[in-house]
Amino acid sequence: MFGSKPRGDSREGMTLIGEEAFFHGTLSVKGSLRVEGTFEGDISDAVEVEVGVKGRILGNVAAETVVVAGEVMGNVVAAHALELLSTAKLVGDIRAPKIKVDEGATFDGVCAMGSGEEKARRRRGKTEAEPEHSLPGTIS
Repeated sequence: MFGSKPRGDSREGMTLIGEEAFFHGTLSVKGSLRVEGTFEGDISDAVEVEVGVKGRILGNVAAETVVVAGEVMGNVVAAHALELLSTAKLVGDIRAPKIKVDEGATFDGVCAMGSGEEKARRRRGKTEAEPEHSLPGTIS
């Protein structure tokens, strides 16, 4: 995904929530997480979060990279990239500088791309190409 290192068998530091597992609560992950079962709650601080085809997350996700093949019902913030595979279903808002959506994936929510700095400039009604000017007769 997005030119990242090949996944292969390099799963060291990977936390797994298995297909038959159910987790309820808040999880702060210092490495990577793969969800094959059901996770109810919020996930934060992860390097990578992968949601398997049978995986379900009912809550918000914050990670550097998020790859979804299953279902996420909550907001997703990815500092690097978000990928929705063909079997993915995401209901919630997403924010990531890079987003890839495969044919067949479903997404229902609001999408925002770019850094927080760009968002702040848009909110003020300016872009880098539009310098701030005072109106005639006003004091800056």
